[in-house]
Amino acid sequence: MDQALYVAIDLGAGSGRVFLAGLSDRELLLEEVRRFQYPPRDVAGHLRWNLALIFDEIKAGLRAVGERARALGRPIASVGVDSWAVDYGLIDGAGEPVEDPVCYRDARTAGVMEQVFARVPREEVVARTGIQCLPFNTLYQLAAHAQAGIEGRAQRLLLIPDLVHFFLTRQGVAEYTNATTTQMVNTQTGEWDLALCQRLDLPTRLLPEIVAAGTDLGPMLPAFARELGLPNVHVVAPATHDTGSAVVGTPLRPGWAYISSGTWSLVGIERETVLMNAEVTRHNFTNEGGAYDTIRFLKNVMGLWILESCRREWQSQGLDTAWPGLVAAAAALGETPAVINPDDPRLFNPPGMLAAIADQLRETGQSCPDDPAAIARVVLDSLAFRYASVLREIAMLSGEPILGIHIVGGGSLNTHLNQATADAAGVPVVAGPVESTVIGNVIVQAIARGRFPSLEAARAHVAAHVRLQKFDPHPTVAFVNASRRYAEIAGVGGS
Repeated sequence: MDQALYVAIDLGAGSGRVFLAGLSDRELLLEEVRRFQYPPRDVAGHLRWNLALIFDEIKAGLRAVGERARALGRPIASVGVDSWAVDYGLIDGAGEPVEDPVCYRDARTAGVMEQVFARVPREEVVARTGIQCLPFNTLYQLAAHAQAGIEGRAQRLLLIPDLVHFFLTRQGVAEYTNATTTQMVNTQTGEWDLALCQRLDLPTRLLPEIVAAGTDLGPMLPAFARELGLPNVHVVAPATHDTGSAVVGTPLRPGWAYISSGTWSLVGIERETVLMNAEVTRHNFTNEGGAYDTIRFLKNVMGLWILESCRREWQSQGLDTAWPGLVAAAAALGETPAVINPDDPRLFNPPGMLAAIADQLRETGQSCPDDPAAIARVVLDSLAFRYASVLREIAMLSGEPILGIHIVGGGSLNTHLNQATADAAGVPVVAGPVESTVIGNVIVQAIARGRFPSLEAARAHVAAHVRLQKFDPHPTVAFVNASRRYAEIAGVGGS
């Protein structure tokens, strides 16, 4: 029996967790050892991440997993970090951070996409990189940064998980799955598109070597190993993009789509090849690199960020809107009160989410409910309609029908959204595992160590040890009518 343990550090855009995992023949051990928060804050004119706080919390988590592993009497084989995409930090020649990384929700990229397209046409950018155009992609962040001036002492650019790996090992590389999200990697070569970057006057000297998911970065630095009580522990780059890890950790069936549901919703399919043509560009789909020679063909949907932002406003008003009760109350309503387009850019980071929703409803001739449960129902059903429209586009672009949908991540616990997605898409939904990102992180580490011979074998192990919940489509007449209303508001197909 393989007694080795693995550590997954999963960083979200504002909060992180440290997990201890075991993958012996008869187990899928997932133990959350530490959870922490690090909201971005305004510093020096930008919304920035507190890098020192993030790393201090990670070290505290690593100390805790070391203590837990010793209590279990089992060795830790490796540790790996995944995180949200596109944000980066700069380090100097001494390996020290030049500044705190800027958050992707910062306003510095306003109008930058249009400036980039004036120099390199949008169609060419997409054709070269295979990535959908989003204003916060690293390409546009770096263009904004270069315009404002990058400190001369900066020697290397590292995406957030690569930055943590660097602190632990002093190996400054970029893992492939996350690197592709920058919109700076050439889809044909899998390397940085230096010609594209040079045409945009971006500092290519800062770009590190790209390595594959599963690359062993070597042992943790001796000083950290002693400080944290983790001797002989290697650092392995998992699929460092959290969605990349989530898809790895999903026991996908042939012909099924996935939705990684959380702050963002990533709606897509797993492919063996890049899918690029004029229609893909027009519909703004992306071909992100996956682990083990796969491609994640997907689209970003705004996700549960919308409702979480509403909850924060309600809580500031003294209202109790805990998730379970709010979702149950929303599901108990007889029908959808109204619908919105979840991907309206005004919902990205508004001063007030409730006001932004009310504005959209007013513009489309709908009344805005006052009750939190009713607003939650508006958001959840509208997300389901959006998912369904994206899945129809995927089927059209790929030429292959969607047989079912596998929902993973925190949003897979939202039973109303799961059922609404099945009803809207007209295909069965399977929900779980919740911790697909952590699972994907650790099974890449385990494959690198030789625990599993392949991704297929690792997914089979996951499938044998998780409980999944199924939702079959049973749309009501009222729901179908709401779906038609959504299509009218959001446009044909909801695009």
